[in-house]
Amino acid sequence: MKAAVEHLKQDYAFSERRACGVLALPVSTFRYRSSRCDVELRDKLAELAREKPRFGYRRLHILLQRNGEQVNHKRVWRVYRAAGLCVKRRRRKRLARVGTPAVSATRANERWSLDFVSDGLASGRAIRVLTVVDTYTRECLALDVDTSFPSPRVTRVLDALIAARGLPERIRCDNGPELTSRHFLAWCVDRRITLEHIQPGRPMQNGHVESFNGKLRDECLNVSWFRNLFDARRQIRRWRNDYNECRPHSSLGYRTPVEFALLANNASSAGQYVAGAGQEASNASPLPHTPIPAHNGMKKAQCRFRMIACADSGGRS
Repeated sequence: MKAAVEHLKQDYAFSERRACGVLALPVSTFRYRSSRCDVELRDKLAELAREKPRFGYRRLHILLQRNGEQVNHKRVWRVYRAAGLCVKRRRRKRLARVGTPAVSATRANERWSLDFVSDGLASGRAIRVLTVVDTYTRECLALDVDTSFPSPRVTRVLDALIAARGLPERIRCDNGPELTSRHFLAWCVDRRITLEHIQPGRPMQNGHVESFNGKLRDECLNVSWFRNLFDARRQIRRWRNDYNECRPHSSLGYRTPVEFALLANNASSAGQYVAGAGQEASNASPLPHTPIPAHNGMKKAQCRFRMIACADSGGRS
């Protein structure tokens, strides 16, 4: 308010009394000058701030009280701010990345999805599982288990997959340090693989591998006890074989991923098209060999229709 009064006095040539009357500010309040001295408190705060440079005014207020200073916290804040001792907050740098929209895959090796799952051994040591899934056939291409996965370790697993299956056209993954390092980016460029990073904090943009990770944790990790790293690799490898060869997948018409991949391969050789995962009319459609029983009312309606047709044609009804 005092600054507003000074503004009216300087810019509009108001008298002091008139400016105070316009702003409803008592003249005595405007003329008041504090007689208190905060030099001693400012020096003590500056000394404590040099010793504890990351402490805010609240912690400095506690230290003052421990030293026998009885001072109000509001006064500490006023002097602390006037002395320029405010601590700058270290804001976390966040990656700004535009997400790439996922296009439905129409053939095998068109897009692979990568992610990591964490678990632990009986000794308490943490382990990580690298999951690689073919988006079209839903095959689990790799479940590699280790205590850590630097970028060269990831590319070594992918090189083994490429030697067995061929190059993928695209790889979809998150923004982990293993998948954004210079080594991994250069590896993708050398092999002419398009790298699709999802937006940070949006795991649903890589939904196929996230769904697979949920099945892996629910059916394997949560019900298994890993004595050591080798036991974890053995049990997880056995579950991967069961997932690919025995477990029916609802999105594939209750076929296994290996059966669907073989069917899609035969159809592509014959020049035909097979609807991929999520492209069928309904994920809950019954199996082809499952008979659908007709309703009794439907049977009666069909019999009645036959009798009426016979009567109209001159036959016996």
